[in-house]
Amino acid sequence: MQDKGRILLAEAIGTMILVVGGPGTAILATGTFLPGGTVGVLGVSLAFGLSLLCAAYAIGSISGCHINPAVTIGLWAIKKTEGALVPFYLVGQVIGGIIGAGIIFVIANSIPRFSAEASGFASNGYGSHSPSSLASGGAVPGGFDLGVVILVEVVFTALFVFVIASTSRGSMTVGFTGLTVGLMLTLVHLITIPIDNTSVNPARSIATAVFQGSWALEQLWVFIVFPVIGGLIGALVWGGIVPEYDR
Repeated sequence: MQDKGRILLAEAIGTMILVVGGPGTAILATGTFLPGGTVGVLGVSLAFGLSLLCAAYAIGSISGCHINPAVTIGLWAIKKTEGALVPFYLVGQVIGGIIGAGIIFVIANSIPRFSAEASGFASNGYGSHSPSSLASGGAVPGGFDLGVVILVEVVFTALFVFVIASTSRGSMTVGFTGLTVGLMLTLVHLITIPIDNTSVNPARSIATAVFQGSWALEQLWVFIVFPVIGGLIGALVWGGIVPEYDR
């Protein structure tokens, strides 16, 4: 198989792992089926971080384990990803994410009372679809608004991609990349799940929105555009401060 095919397949598998592990935990283990749920924000955050960590060690040697369009585009901007390969990364990520979400949908939908549309299917949202509004039963009208969510997605994707770019530098200890990026993704989720369910990854957002099918698709543009902008900012800042000899 040529490198392009390997990258597409590896990114699809990695993104599937991320979506099965992250949104899968949010959908199946936080109260949709069990009263009170078995995990909360901490559990879901760890699920995302562990999923990325495992995927990084599984496919990192093949594709670098971007499993996130914002990461791919950010690394392309600082010449760490070849332009000709970018479409294969992006296609693999979107396909893998949708497959992962589809697996969770089939599992969840086997319960008659489940509705992906009504539950939100762990989709990202703002306003009345912000988790802060939903958790309060509507007591907090509108939850976090669009402006705050834009700020959050730009800033935290920038920080996430900045850390990812840092793991590729020459002085990085070999073998610690998966641990570093997994912990960073956990931290990002701990902070931002209550705001908008945490995107920082357009492929993850697309995957769950497809199955939620209504408001999540209407708000999806936010979780495509602004993580990409944040990824570009994070990568370019990293490129601007790290000396050439350590890249």
